[in-house]
Amino acid sequence: MRGPASTLSSTTLRVLIASSEVHPYSKTGGLADMTGALGRALARAGHQVGMVKPLFRGLRERVPQLRRQDWRFDLPLGNRRVDAELWVHEPEPRLTVYFIGHDPYFDRAGLYNENGRDYPDNAERFIFFSKCVVHLGRYLPWRPELIHVHDWQTALVPLLVRHQRRHEGWTEAPRTCLTVHNLAYQGYFPAWAYELTNLPWDYFHPDCAEAYGQLNCLKAGIATSDRLTTVSPRYAREILTEEFGEGLAWLLRRRQSHLRGILNGVDYDEWNTEHNPHLPASYSWQDLRGKALVKQALLQEMGLPGSPEMPLFGTITRLAEQKGLDILLPALHEMLAASMRFVLLGSGEARYADALQRLQKLYPQKVAVRIGFDAGLAHRIEAGCDFYLMPSRFEPCGLNQMYSLRYGTVPIVRAVGGLDDTVVDARESLSRANGIKFHEYSAAALAHAIRKAMVLYRHPDLLRQYQINGMKVDFSWDRTATEYTQVYREALAAPLLD
Repeated sequence: MRGPASTLSSTTLRVLIASSEVHPYSKTGGLADMTGALGRALARAGHQVGMVKPLFRGLRERVPQLRRQDWRFDLPLGNRRVDAELWVHEPEPRLTVYFIGHDPYFDRAGLYNENGRDYPDNAERFIFFSKCVVHLGRYLPWRPELIHVHDWQTALVPLLVRHQRRHEGWTEAPRTCLTVHNLAYQGYFPAWAYELTNLPWDYFHPDCAEAYGQLNCLKAGIATSDRLTTVSPRYAREILTEEFGEGLAWLLRRRQSHLRGILNGVDYDEWNTEHNPHLPASYSWQDLRGKALVKQALLQEMGLPGSPEMPLFGTITRLAEQKGLDILLPALHEMLAASMRFVLLGSGEARYADALQRLQKLYPQKVAVRIGFDAGLAHRIEAGCDFYLMPSRFEPCGLNQMYSLRYGTVPIVRAVGGLDDTVVDARESLSRANGIKFHEYSAAALAHAIRKAMVLYRHPDLLRQYQINGMKVDFSWDRTATEYTQVYREALAAPLLD
């Protein structure tokens, strides 16, 4: 078996990253941004990187460089066998993206659901995908040293790898790392779904894959992965508590010595203010004049008349309780009587979409709502607003507050998770202040934070200092990739968990 010394002697790592979403191929949220950027950053740092994801609908048409390989999967799934194709794209040196093609599972209108309803065979789809990941990890000619998996969709991979190392002769099996992006989503399925893993029932117990009589995919990964990470240092501490632990705090505390919080990075090639095709004007921290032009263009695009001198608040969000919609709506009802305007881009639960559209009808001169997603508009909202609202109930990392900082838009955030790690309030450091924080999860606390922002807006010199401080902060992926590399090396050097 490979010894730790030989692993550490090499500066180049061989890493296979597995995720259901990878930007720019498929995306529903920050998971895709993180995995895509991490893969590129590791490759540019000189490591050999493979990324594996499902071949979702439309990818063959959108990525004409995709090549089908002479490789077929034929894997057990419960009492039957399922086959799949392997497609490959090589977007840059040392980076190969592998696509698992099985149209009955992946050629669908949505990634996980349609019309707000999860696909009933999601367990089958992602257990099969996880088996394909393990198969690649075992048989790829370049022999990955470590498999890095993300969220519940691939969280069974560490258990599958461990079983094959223990019982199926895979003595040189790679180490594993699981990143938990959002502990609220755990991949719960009925107990019968466990049969699809073809694993012995020895693992189906409360310390591993079973929870309340059901299969819990994320729990299995937390229990068996060599290393665990989350997407911000504070969230790594929060999930050890009963308040944020989503029923798994006890297991995470047990694995605490293997857990590390690493703040996500920002792809500044895409999120920048000077060479951005989505913005009608350029600006920088040295010269902010172009930001006012972006604001004026955004007001026109959103159909909000009047002077651009009134402060503009905005948000881009998933319409879900986690994102604080239940305190945002009453806070806006209270504050829109004042001299302010608000724009929103988002999609999700119908009850929140309906409430926001009613708010727009009530304040047609002050509120503009777009239901859906538009990448270009997202950039213009981030850049054109004066203040960005993120009143999350919990937030493992958050990216939009980091985008808004780079765009000179002052974030107003609840001090949880990555929001607390990335935004500096004046009470913490007046010289470094770049945003406004509040702590209590209530509409009153959010409304108070909005009032603070309106006071700040009336002091242009101080507002400009907040903007400059935010634009100078570095959340680049080079830093994040270096931290992940350290975690990988620790996993490779450590004794096996068995």
